[in-house]
Amino acid sequence: MWDVEIRGMASAHAIIASSIFMATVMPAVFVENFSVYGTHMVWLYCVAGSVAVVNIAVFWLLGISPPTKKNTLSYKINRLFKSCLYFVLSCLFFHTVVVLYGAPLLESALETFSLAVLLSTLTTLRCLCILGPNVQTWIRVFSRDGAMSVWDTSLQITTGCSVIGAWLGAFPIPLDWDRPWQVWPISCTLGATTGFLTGLLAAPVWIHWHRKQLTYKLK
Repeated sequence: MWDVEIRGMASAHAIIASSIFMATVMPAVFVENFSVYGTHMVWLYCVAGSVAVVNIAVFWLLGISPPTKKNTLSYKINRLFKSCLYFVLSCLFFHTVVVLYGAPLLESALETFSLAVLLSTLTTLRCLCILGPNVQTWIRVFSRDGAMSVWDTSLQITTGCSVIGAWLGAFPIPLDWDRPWQVWPISCTLGATTGFLTGLLAAPVWIHWHRKQLTYKLK
């Protein structure tokens, strides 16, 4: 059972990681002079959109989302509305946090909000796909020893890696190296994306390595 779940997770993560690669390569066919640095905002939204679509498709096909007792149209619409609302609130939350950590308040506001959108896509959207729009479940998963499945653990790892990656990406910005990737928020978005990819790779490996110590069924 463990091996089947871990293999399924590794396959899903590989597909999601491939979507980032495709979002980096494919736009060059349609956008003139496309590059990660030169047209960074285009790249950022290509990555965010690609990850969002693939995440939703993969987790819907795998049936990872928690089952619901209700199956009415009004319930589904309400669930979709809450998910969209949580995502927007997440963007505003990340935008506020980034500003509090020193990002320009008014200058480059669009760039800052775009970084918030990317972070929400890499973290909150996965929570919505795996856990649904249930705040209590989110709190349980991200509390100490709160994971109750391999997907909960993968969510902890990818979310943590994404946020830490964005945080580490901010360190080179004040340095006077005059590199093109030091322009706000390029290094942070690259750090978040690299952290997310690291989490996708690390989660199945870590869970496989520690599978004997994990006791989800006892919870």
